[in-house]
Amino acid sequence: MIRVQITDGTADIDENAWIAGLFADVDFIQIRERGLNPRDLSRLVRRAMRVGPGILVNDRTDVALATGAAGVHLRGNSVSPSEIRRIAPAGFVITIALHENEAAPAGADYALLAPIFSPLSKSNLGEPLGLAGLRQATGLSKVPILALGGITTENTRQCMEAGAAGVAGITLFRRR
Repeated sequence: MIRVQITDGTADIDENAWIAGLFADVDFIQIRERGLNPRDLSRLVRRAMRVGPGILVNDRTDVALATGAAGVHLRGNSVSPSEIRRIAPAGFVITIALHENEAAPAGADYALLAPIFSPLSKSNLGEPLGLAGLRQATGLSKVPILALGGITTENTRQCMEAGAAGVAGITLFRRR
């Protein structure tokens, strides 16, 4: 089971607390800090890389490549994964966001499908797809699907039984 911790956009408030909140035992940490300029984001990514090697930079392929991060997470309207594959080193991981039952574009390693359940950390993401939507998407996709949106330790197993290759989330990985 693949596990992806997504950061919550608060690194600029207290960077040391933010770093302390990163989990070293997940497969990937998706750095989702949209408010940072490229220089500060690069510094933060390098610092996070000391916690875990599976760092994915949210929608900033330039920063991911410049820092030597493991890969990039692309929003739905980003450049295509196949374009990034042409310039990325071997082994560079590309994840992509999906918000409905659509095929993930060629070149992606994983697709994060959301929301499966009502999100715990965001609102206005649309009607949850539910386990039936997750099951349908995993049946159609050639790319492994990671369940996102309202994922808890209690419903992770249901997502896996519906065909997900793993789970991703913000709240799921918050330290208690």
